[in-house]
Amino acid sequence: MIGVIADDLTGAAELGTVGLRHGLRAEIIQRGQEVHSADLVCLDTDSRSCDHQEAGRRAAAAAAALQEAGARWIYKKVDSVLRGQVTAEVEAILRQLQLDRALLLPANPALGRVIRDGQYFVKGKPINRTEFVNDPEYPRRSAQVMRLVSAPEHFLLCLANGERTVAANTLLIGQTDSSEHVHEWAGACPPNCLRVGGSEFFGALLAKEFPGAVPLAAPDIDFSEGLELFVCGSMSKSVQTLVKAAKAARVPVLGLPKELIWDMNFTPQACQVISQRVQTAFATSRRVVLRVGLPPAHHPAVAGRLAKHLVDIAECVLGRVAVKNIFAEGGATSAELVRRMKWPRLKVVREWAPGVATLAVAGRGPATQWLTIKPGSYAWPENWTRMV
Repeated sequence: MIGVIADDLTGAAELGTVGLRHGLRAEIIQRGQEVHSADLVCLDTDSRSCDHQEAGRRAAAAAAALQEAGARWIYKKVDSVLRGQVTAEVEAILRQLQLDRALLLPANPALGRVIRDGQYFVKGKPINRTEFVNDPEYPRRSAQVMRLVSAPEHFLLCLANGERTVAANTLLIGQTDSSEHVHEWAGACPPNCLRVGGSEFFGALLAKEFPGAVPLAAPDIDFSEGLELFVCGSMSKSVQTLVKAAKAARVPVLGLPKELIWDMNFTPQACQVISQRVQTAFATSRRVVLRVGLPPAHHPAVAGRLAKHLVDIAECVLGRVAVKNIFAEGGATSAELVRRMKWPRLKVVREWAPGVATLAVAGRGPATQWLTIKPGSYAWPENWTRMV
């Protein structure tokens, strides 16, 4: 078994789909749940928004659980643009696994996310000139990679400059501006080094370990049948694209009350009113889009509350309406929905596009509902938005 530690649900799901490509049965579990046997176990610590001490504690506990369950090796998944408590979690895992070095490759060149000359670029633009500058929790205000992560407490933080050697007591950030470079790093990484990074680095490591592996057959999932509910907790361009297409096709789009942007209380009565509107919308439409629908919240606490309010509504709707296909956008929103619906263990069944994964609730017999999730910064497949 291979273990993955991810700080949010969408990251865990993304690496689960990478496992599917390499013939591995993948399962996602929430922190505190028992680790069962699977080819690939992705443990979601839900620590992206924690302070550095709590994030480190959760990461170390995850490493201990995977280690006890017999993981042959453990990969630390981090956000591809280095949001979250990256160094705190890496240091905690290093101590737990008694390792003295780590290689960090966060970039995904295949998706246009590269590190070159010490700077992070997204599709050719410095990251601080993209929508990531408006992230409510971790705004990317610099393109300098060394300024995107906190300094470690017990290790030396270095940026690779041509070499492929990871020294002892070092957290080395690899510069990668092509997929070829990612595979070169995977081939050079020693076994006594904690491997840390994004999905592309993990895929390169699996390709090295399982050359010629045949992807697992994906189940036939027909989204053209049954009701569909989109729960969009981010305010990204992909949500704007989806909402524009939905309105053009006269698909109902509902949002939160505008008063919430001023931190007003979201009363149970208000939740019931909007939930009833969603239920009424399903009477005439097979698809409904539920979004925040407010100006960007620049304070992390406000943004977090808005995502929870959105899930309040979704939970109420799902308790009353037989929705077959659920689509959730944003790591915090997806994780909160999974907690509310009491789905502690999820089976990764299909990848539709990079980062877009369909999950099934494990251990409940044939799935009558599919949960499809993605990070807010990734795009839904174009044919899905066109068929709204």
